[in-house]
Amino acid sequence: MQARLRLDPDVEDEAPRGPTITPYDEQHYVTYMRLLDASRDGADWSEVARVVLHRDPVTEEARTRHCWESHLSRAQWLSKGGYRRILEQAVRNDS
Repeated sequence: MQARLRLDPDVEDEAPRGPTITPYDEQHYVTYMRLLDASRDGADWSEVARVVLHRDPVTEEARTRHCWESHLSRAQWLSKGGYRRILEQAVRNDS
C-alpha cells in the first residue's frame, strides 16, 4: 500500500473503475468497508451517503445516489476479487 490510510476521507463523485487498485482506492479502504457493513446491515442508502460519503441526499439526491452506488460497487468488487490485485501489486512493489 502506497497511499496513507485515512479513517473518514472525503470522496469524489465517482469511485475508480477498472481492474487496477488506485491510490484513491488505497485512501478509501475504510470507506469501502463502512459501505459494505452498512449494506450488510440493511442501512438506508441516504443515511449512509450522508454519514460515510459526506453527501446531502436531500438537496442533491441524484448526485448523492450516484456517488453511493459507485462507491458501493467498487467496495463490492474489492471484496469479491479485487483484493487479489492488492496482493499482486504489493508483491510487485516488494520485488
